Amino acid sequence: MQSAAERIELWVGGAVLAVAAGFLLWSTSGSGLARGLGGDGYELRAAFPSVDGIEVGTDVRVAGVKVGKVTGIDLNPQTYLAEARLRIPSRILMPSDSAALIQSDGLLGGAYIELQPGGAPDNLGPGDEIEDVQGAVSLLSLMMKFVDAQASDGEEPK
Repeated sequence: MQSAAERIELWVGGAVLAVAAGFLLWSTSGSGLARGLGGDGYELRAAFPSVDGIEVGTDVRVAGVKVGKVTGIDLNPQTYLAEARLRIPSRILMPSDSAALIQSDGLLGGAYIELQPGGAPDNLGPGDEIEDVQGAVSLLSLMMKFVDAQASDGEEPK
């Protein structure tokens, strides 16, 4: 026979589990996880010379607004380019001359892929490749170029 205290503990435990499940559903509803991994949308491809800071799950943005995610990154053994697969909603149609750029969220932040729509009358379809790309820019290499340029300016001509 259960005592009254044991029954109360059982009801409180059930209530805590129900609240936790509610929070889990609420937190995944905005991220698209509740709709399933396939989701509504289509996949585009882009081959970058460098994808530093980009990984599966990285944001894809248009005009600064998050519209999709990176679903995969593979190295093409023939071209030695990093081929990224981007999933965006089917309601967003990208012109065929659109560009894909890897942008930094700040000096210490992560990176994301910015899609810049072009002006072509035809649109990219599922599985199409974005031809106009710009890879990640390494802040360290930029600083080294700056230091090297400053050092060469300070040298006296011989």
